[in-house]
Amino acid sequence: MQAWRVHENGEPGEVMRLEETAAPTPGEGQVVLKVRAANINFPDALLCRGQYQVRPPLPFTPGVEICGETEDGRRVIANPALPYGGFAEYTVADAAAVLPAPDALDDAEAAALHIGYQTGWFGLHRRAALQPGETLLVHAAAGGVGSAAVQLGKAAGAKVIGVVGGPDKVRVAEELGCDVVIDRRTDDLVSVVKESTGGRGADVVYDPVGGDAYAKSTKCVAFEGRILVVGFASGVIPTPALNHALVKNYSVVGLHWGLYNTKDPEAVRRCHDTLTELAAKGAIKPLISERVALKDGAAAVQRVADGVTTGRVAIVPEGA
Repeated sequence: MQAWRVHENGEPGEVMRLEETAAPTPGEGQVVLKVRAANINFPDALLCRGQYQVRPPLPFTPGVEICGETEDGRRVIANPALPYGGFAEYTVADAAAVLPAPDALDDAEAAALHIGYQTGWFGLHRRAALQPGETLLVHAAAGGVGSAAVQLGKAAGAKVIGVVGGPDKVRVAEELGCDVVIDRRTDDLVSVVKESTGGRGADVVYDPVGGDAYAKSTKCVAFEGRILVVGFASGVIPTPALNHALVKNYSVVGLHWGLYNTKDPEAVRRCHDTLTELAAKGAIKPLISERVALKDGAAAVQRVADGVTTGRVAIVPEGA
């Protein structure tokens, strides 16, 4: 089969190589899946760079989220078991964690439903307890993680303020349904949030960016607000001033969704059922900006790493 493999760490566009290799052999409790579509996540770039919290042995195949097909023809979504990632024609996954792909979504959309939307749902509902009528501020709202949070926030009855960079991403955020869109390159984020909330600020902040995004969030979070720390796409991990959280009476809440797969896998399945229902109603639909062939995978991962994409980019192997 063909698979993208990383033999040394570095930028995805430089270290990913498309190779002919043997199909993976499943271990105990694993299943082989034919890859119908693989969604590109920012962690795939971090894996290539050797900067992710998981460091698979070299060589490995990136790709942490797929829509696949079982040997008996069932269409499923899964997180591949590294080092046999999803940027390949075949992969392996833990059988117990394989979930049915929603009928309402095509292969690329289904591949993008899992990590971003599960993260969004657990973050907004289980960690931040978002309530109808509250204001949700979403950083990187036109990206894969942010766009999922925007849709889930609207489905929950929140007012959503989206933060993006540049006019093209402003249009994407507006189309996603943001009530207010802030262009961080030209707008004063703090003043716009305060103005659009009558001075109250945002009740929940969804931050996959870190750095300056986090710093500005602390200046416009509401009384009893919750800043949800999801990731650090900026490359800068903030150092919270806890005296500030005390004085302003807000919470800083962390979310590592992957822990639920081991700590509470049944909650992941219940969440998947909820997401499937929302997709069937049309309340959520992953934004797929590009569908690329397997041969173009390295360049696509590099674009995601560089932060120039909107929504999700999916690799669709030829013949899938």
